[in-house]
Amino acid sequence: MNNTVQYDIASIRDDFPILQRKIFGKPLVYLDNAASTQRPVQVINAIKDLYEGHYANVHRGVHTLSQESTNLYNEARAKVRSFIHASCVHEVVFTRGTTESINLVAQCYARPRLRPGDEILITHMEHHSNIVPWQMVCEQTGAILKVVPISDKGELEMERFHELLGEKTKLVSVVQVSNALGTVNPVKEIIAAAHAFGVPVLVDGAQAVPHIPIDVQKLDADFYAFSGHKIYGPTGVGVLYGKEKLLSEMPPYQGGGDMILSVSFEKTTYNQLPYKFEAGTPNIAGVIGLGAAIDYVQKVGLGIIAAHEHGLLEYATARLRDIDGLRIIGEANQKAGLISFVLDCVHPHDIGTMLDGEGVAVRAGHHCAQPVMERYGVPATARASFAMYNTFGEIDVLAEAIKKTIQMFK
Repeated sequence: MNNTVQYDIASIRDDFPILQRKIFGKPLVYLDNAASTQRPVQVINAIKDLYEGHYANVHRGVHTLSQESTNLYNEARAKVRSFIHASCVHEVVFTRGTTESINLVAQCYARPRLRPGDEILITHMEHHSNIVPWQMVCEQTGAILKVVPISDKGELEMERFHELLGEKTKLVSVVQVSNALGTVNPVKEIIAAAHAFGVPVLVDGAQAVPHIPIDVQKLDADFYAFSGHKIYGPTGVGVLYGKEKLLSEMPPYQGGGDMILSVSFEKTTYNQLPYKFEAGTPNIAGVIGLGAAIDYVQKVGLGIIAAHEHGLLEYATARLRDIDGLRIIGEANQKAGLISFVLDCVHPHDIGTMLDGEGVAVRAGHHCAQPVMERYGVPATARASFAMYNTFGEIDVLAEAIKKTIQMFK
């Protein structure tokens, strides 16, 4: 067990009420964090406090409650700006999540600019949310989707990336951390290479923001997308960062509500950034909850969290490698805290069911990354993914539960 990192894990776990649950009479071991993390009481209380003491619609009212809600909402946007190191709050657009953020860029940035024969470059390890929007845009415009292959270890074949990148490339969209493999991609190198051709880059940061400090200016990312529920915040809220110049040139995504300055039957004048892309009443509680989640993560410290999760990853990798009949899918040199695996004698869905009987929650399936499954010749994997509140003891429970599963199916 790795005890080198000084970490008040007991105090952190006390902040997450759901971790006190028992499943089939056994302590919950929650290892499905890549799908969605749990929420600390600080986030739960921020949402509860809003509804109990301050709630009203934002931006429209002159009364006290509306002004209080608006102030809390605006403070949350400022927290996001600081967290990802955007240059200004105008570059932070609230969406329903990473998926909507990518679709917004596909329809409002890419679609008006693409012509038949133009190319969009993605990778073989993308989540469906970073594949399907580009396929739709290609169908709409006649553009062509190009895909960077991945190695047996689960790493991008960077030589092929540089070969595929060229004068026809009009946009690159790449995941920073693979949700199916855990691979951490060299996005800074990718962005620099794309910019040498004048090509903008969208980074899917859904799996990165809970684990890696993000500075969109240092990365020089043109667009960056992530979801609140991956970083201990509410569901139904996410962020699209975009460089102000690019966002300013893009048409709105939807019409109505906050995205207008004035409307007549002859003409509508659109609002300034970021409101131009935030039609309708926003997810006020979700945004404020996201702000509280960012406060919580920053209080603990992303660097400390990352060190703890890396220790968990190393320990879990060693424990699982010792299990006969278990194969880890994705062993990149640079990985975040998740392990996808298969067993010789058990389907992943059965693994998930058996582990649940031991109180262990893992994800089983294709993880919305079917091309990755096809690449490794498996229908699905079981995936254990780690968060700041997981312990080395929970890894031991996981390993023993897997061994018990193997014995049951033998």
